[in-house]
Amino acid sequence: MSRAEQTPIMASETTAARLLDLRTNEFKALVDEGHLPPGHEIAPGVVRWDTETLKRISGGDVTGLWDQIQW
Repeated sequence: MSRAEQTPIMASETTAARLLDLRTNEFKALVDEGHLPPGHEIAPGVVRWDTETLKRISGGDVTGLWDQIQW
């Protein structure tokens, strides 16, 4: 599997948006409005989203995420 075909474990805002087929500003708005969970600050100023969580959300599985998102 080439690097281009691999899904990262953690994704930047731009990559997370792309994984959900959204523009970055759309993704950011959904996060800011509480429709998607916030990313994790893994180092000062470095925020990443867990790609497995994004996959679960896209499939409708929000188990354990009720405190992080608003429907």
